[in-house]
Amino acid sequence: MLFIATASFAQKSITIDDFTARPTFGARSVGGINWMKDGKFYSSLQNNKVVKFNVTTGEAVETLVDGSALSPTININDYTFSADEKQLLISTGFEQIYRWSFRADYFIYDLTTKTIKKLSANGKQSYASFSPDGSKVAFVRGNNLFYVSLSDMKETQVTTDGKFNEIINGSTDWVYEEEFGFTTAFFWSPDNNKLAYYRFDESRVKEYNMQKWNQGATYPQDYKFKYPKAGEANSVIEIYVYDLGTQQKMKADLGSNTDIYIPRVKWTQDANTLSIRRMNRLQNQLEIMHLNTLSGAISTVLTEKNNAYVDINDDLTYLNDKKHFIHVSEMSGYNHIYLYTVDGKLVRQITNGNWEVTSFIGLDEKTKTVYYQSTEVSPLERHLYSVSLDGKKKVKLTTEAGMHTANMSNDFQFYIKYFNSASQPNTVSLYATKGNKLIKVLEKNETLQKTVAEYGIVAKEFFTFNTVDGQALNGLFMKPKDFDSNKKYPVLIYQYSGPGSQNVSNSWGGGHFYFHQMLVQKGYIVAIVDTRGTGFRGEAFKKMTYKQLGKYELEDHVTAAKYLSTLSYVDGGRIGIWGWSYGGYMSSLAMTNGGGVFKMGIAVAPVTNWRYYDTVYTERYLQTPQENASGYDDNSPSTHAAKLKGNFLLIHGTGDDNVHFQNSVVLQEALVNAGIQFDSFYYVDKHHGIQGSKTRQHLYTQMLNYVLENL
Repeated sequence: MLFIATASFAQKSITIDDFTARPTFGARSVGGINWMKDGKFYSSLQNNKVVKFNVTTGEAVETLVDGSALSPTININDYTFSADEKQLLISTGFEQIYRWSFRADYFIYDLTTKTIKKLSANGKQSYASFSPDGSKVAFVRGNNLFYVSLSDMKETQVTTDGKFNEIINGSTDWVYEEEFGFTTAFFWSPDNNKLAYYRFDESRVKEYNMQKWNQGATYPQDYKFKYPKAGEANSVIEIYVYDLGTQQKMKADLGSNTDIYIPRVKWTQDANTLSIRRMNRLQNQLEIMHLNTLSGAISTVLTEKNNAYVDINDDLTYLNDKKHFIHVSEMSGYNHIYLYTVDGKLVRQITNGNWEVTSFIGLDEKTKTVYYQSTEVSPLERHLYSVSLDGKKKVKLTTEAGMHTANMSNDFQFYIKYFNSASQPNTVSLYATKGNKLIKVLEKNETLQKTVAEYGIVAKEFFTFNTVDGQALNGLFMKPKDFDSNKKYPVLIYQYSGPGSQNVSNSWGGGHFYFHQMLVQKGYIVAIVDTRGTGFRGEAFKKMTYKQLGKYELEDHVTAAKYLSTLSYVDGGRIGIWGWSYGGYMSSLAMTNGGGVFKMGIAVAPVTNWRYYDTVYTERYLQTPQENASGYDDNSPSTHAAKLKGNFLLIHGTGDDNVHFQNSVVLQEALVNAGIQFDSFYYVDKHHGIQGSKTRQHLYTQMLNYVLENL
């Protein structure tokens, strides 16, 4: 449990430097885990070394490679093993492009000969991946797909038409990366003989022009990239299969309608069958399709339709028997696990109940045991379970109240459990699956526990309140350590509020946790609220905001503020609200269309009209502007700018490739035209996260001062 500060020492005051420039509250973990094939060892990247650990003892047994001892030395960003574990693919010189995309230099390290060689001398690569037998490595460079045969290091170019802002092969465009969450868009067949890959034709997609000021340069630089805003043209997607032997390409027949999405592609256990998931533009129909890569025949084996939208996940698993697959879906109203025959016939629903499967961890086919994480105990917690493939013999593997996640070994003999709660920072433990036996605690974060005690970090207090239609919503308080119920306190509400999100949970920390704890030290109550439309409470609760984002969320924040005002210790005239991204959208809407309930608001990187945001995200929840104009405009902060009441601070990075600076410019112009005074600040060339220790110091200082002066 969390150590509580006592009178034996003075409580330390949190400074902004403590959570920006210094790792005062740094939490330790065990990351970069690669389970090794014999089930007796795992490896981890530590201090620029790939270290091998004994599973049963948790002790390091061998340093597989030390980047600092190589010639020349290499700063290891990441690594992967070949299937036979005789080679390591090491990346270094990491260059971020957007949120997930990057370039790097890759090296092949031979664990037997202790020799290293560069994968390619022709420029940095992206997403390099071993073939299943470890004989080749495929990668993307300059929007084209390549592979290298490691026996002679011969480099073969699979595609030649790649061109920036026009054609992308083997990687994704901006909107797929951001909203479908992947960048590697090529896939080795199980028999090593074929590469399936995406081809994006983004020539019709309109460009967004973002100026980079490059401080010190005489002229700013224009950076133009393809960004499809709601209702505009998307990339045309094609799926190809390249045969390494014949060097022939097969194009999958995805139908005559090109205004579609292909959110996932993966090989089945059959080396001649490629699984393709196709969605319509409105994302309310998902089809699982199987492509025969010998004949070109394609068939739809499963179709899922929804009155709102179908969520995409990675939980499609093809069994080794080549006769079945597991599909995770919320078709019952809650997210659950289903077993199908390979031709799409439902065998059974494996999990069932008014709770959500939040992660499909895996299937041990030897014991026919499914492992998963769920909200069965509470939407505020995550617990680990096992259940037999026939839906019987369910076992709860975790006991402590809080959040449990697992990284399970490939043979399902062991797992590493990560646990935290509102009173407990991250702990990492190694378990044997058989008997669910604890082998060793790998990390306790005892130093952090001592630190948070010294700084008087206060515990979260959970509460519920009812919406205007009687639904109970979850919230939490953080109150000053010397809290006196006879005093009146100002309250700052923090929220995100986006579809399927969650801020209120029995977990350690959370977004801007130590900034909030600093405000608590200065005499504020910080409250966090999850509105209708947030996640992990079933499909109906999440999707009720469909076609009218902002409407119910605003109602709920106003209701939350009014509820807080009824508490004897809350000063109802001093309630503020702030948020980032979707949370910035909501704080902007609360200040403009919230009826003057909030005295102060801060919006960081907000969407101010969904017409300015991307197709995939926005149309999933609102349809297109052409189909649902009122859904876009009725709950836009820009529409209600003239109603702004209270003190309002608007913050944005000019280099935000995600929620464009345009959003804040448009809202500012609407406020100016309405004769409304407000405060604003922009961060030059900073992206959506407004990163950098100096930048974050400035940002938090600015927000702190604004709260102190206006709340």
